[in-house]
Amino acid sequence: MDEPRTGDASEIRTVLIYDGECPYCSIAATAVRRLEDVAVVSWYDDAAQEFLTAQFGEAPFAMVLVDADERRVYAGRKAARELADRAGTPKLVGSLVRDNYERIASAIGRASGRDREAAPYHEEYPLEEAAAQRFDALAAAAREAIPEGLR
Repeated sequence: MDEPRTGDASEIRTVLIYDGECPYCSIAATAVRRLEDVAVVSWYDDAAQEFLTAQFGEAPFAMVLVDADERRVYAGRKAARELADRAGTPKLVGSLVRDNYERIASAIGRASGRDREAAPYHEEYPLEEAAAQRFDALAAAAREAIPEGLR
């Protein structure tokens, strides 16, 4: 398996924003860290909040994958599918995750004691210029989220 992304924040070009207070989501984020080209940051991080607000006009409570090189933002089902594709999982797995995203998110939320549902953002969006201007801060926050021994 590949080692997590290393180097400075300028090398981080793709960031996953996830529910950092959910133990199950944190386990999944640890697995995502193994993807060479994806760093992770908690939805609760200030940089994530600022990025989301710049992108959407609000900070939707949703899993969001930001690809600065492609200038694309994937949310909810689309983010789950994109991650599955990047991880090299069979198309069937990606389809199952995408098609059952709400059910999975709801079950995980209940199991973790989360008191809110995921926002209904499930599309692929162009990276807004205001959000692109905040990407470096988002990447820096994701860099800080990498455990010390893996940087």
